[in-house]
Amino acid sequence: MHHVTPLIGIVVIGLVLAFIFGAIAQRLKLSPLIGYLLAGIAVGPFTPGYVADQGLANELAELGVILLMFGVGLHFSIKDLLSVRRIAVPGAIGQIACAVLLGWGLGHLLGWPAGGSLMFGLALSVASTVVLLRALNERRIVDTERGRIAVGWLIVEDLVMVFALVLIPALASGGQAIGWTLLVTAGKVAAFVAFMLIVGRRVVPWILHWVAHSGSRELFRLAVLAVALGFAAGAALLFGVSFALGAFFAGIILAESPLSQRAAEETLPLRDAFAVLFFVSVGMLFNPAIVVTDTLALLATLAIILLGKSIAAYAIVRAFGRPNRTGLTIAASLAQIGEFSFILATLGSSLGILPADARDLILAGAILSIMLNPLLFALIDRLAPPREAAPAPPAPKKGHVVLVGYGRVGALVGAGIGKGRLVVIETEDDVGPLPEGTDAEMIVGNAADPDVLARAGIGEARVLLVAIPDTFEAGQIVEQARRLNPDLCIVARAHRDQEVAHLDEHGATHTIMGEREIARRMIELAKG
Repeated sequence: MHHVTPLIGIVVIGLVLAFIFGAIAQRLKLSPLIGYLLAGIAVGPFTPGYVADQGLANELAELGVILLMFGVGLHFSIKDLLSVRRIAVPGAIGQIACAVLLGWGLGHLLGWPAGGSLMFGLALSVASTVVLLRALNERRIVDTERGRIAVGWLIVEDLVMVFALVLIPALASGGQAIGWTLLVTAGKVAAFVAFMLIVGRRVVPWILHWVAHSGSRELFRLAVLAVALGFAAGAALLFGVSFALGAFFAGIILAESPLSQRAAEETLPLRDAFAVLFFVSVGMLFNPAIVVTDTLALLATLAIILLGKSIAAYAIVRAFGRPNRTGLTIAASLAQIGEFSFILATLGSSLGILPADARDLILAGAILSIMLNPLLFALIDRLAPPREAAPAPPAPKKGHVVLVGYGRVGALVGAGIGKGRLVVIETEDDVGPLPEGTDAEMIVGNAADPDVLARAGIGEARVLLVAIPDTFEAGQIVEQARRLNPDLCIVARAHRDQEVAHLDEHGATHTIMGEREIARRMIELAKG
């Protein structure tokens, strides 16, 4: 009979339960992160049944942190940050300071040491990258001004947390010579950064290009992981800085390579798997009894996350002269905590800085805030609905083009149409300027609504171009448009054969799938 070792046990049971609870959370339209945390609670020491090995869980969590930080660095965009730096940099720093102050105040009232209270406030100050990006993507506002500000704001928060992860261990072990300890730590970090900028920027791209030319996908995937883990270990062994900082800078250096997109795609499955195990290990630390024993403290923690941070962010955005709707969107985007909060909670517990009650409040606050975050966005939609554009002037009897969706694909399509009347239908009013040189106008609304299509003159249109990526919504738009204009030429986009079939069944004249168009163009070029 095979013996199940503790390592196999925690990996198998952790991933299986994470899948089950994550699938349930997804079905309930919640973040899968909640399911992963619940899986950890289920195998933790505070609930009955199987108890996973906490020591092994922490080691797997460390790998998860390394790969999470590598992913953050890999997607770090200086361009996105610079485009909104005037509001994102002071805004994020101001909001972090406000949350830290509120967290410190709550910790002081609860009788915690000053260091633990400050770390508690720091953990409450940073939003979850996963949750924020998912919320923006679901509402198709990543490419809007609001979306760019939220992403830039998040980048600044992440950078602050990266430096915090470097400084906190130094502060914890500083003793009387804390100034000297910080100076030495700063010197080590500066030496590591210089090494990465001088040596890493040359060596890493060279390694990846050399491996890519071998034609082995397996070897390329292994090379990317070796870079991430190797630089993380080297940062710790040679420069005395954290694994997390080494992995973060490895990701930044790799992001400059033309192969960065491929590197991100090849390592995503492994990064996701270890990230899941990280969340499971964090869930194991959580004692659910705190919901009953420290209800008032938990409510105060939630108030800081949902109200304190949000009010501070809203006030800062409005102080910079941005519209009310932008302020509300940023406020809702940041009204939750996640990955970095868990990393800080784990680090604080291991260093003996963070009280156990504070750690439990952070985890409970994360779970509940992630659950409540979609409700805040729904509330914003009620408080600040999209600005309704004036009704479109009467459309010509025939010949104009209706374009649904003005994201990355829609903007390219609109710019390429050339002269002629173009009516764009979008759910948001700040997606970007319409193409110059065209008689273009925008209607704000949901194109699945027959009234919105009628305002766009769909009955007299020559072509309907559905450029949104959501196949279900696109199918509804195609169906409504076909009813209003049976002879209309409808062109939609899809990613898979099943989506093509779905759109064709609902009345699309042509459905374009990227892979097919690539193959068709390659065949045309091959034939000359």
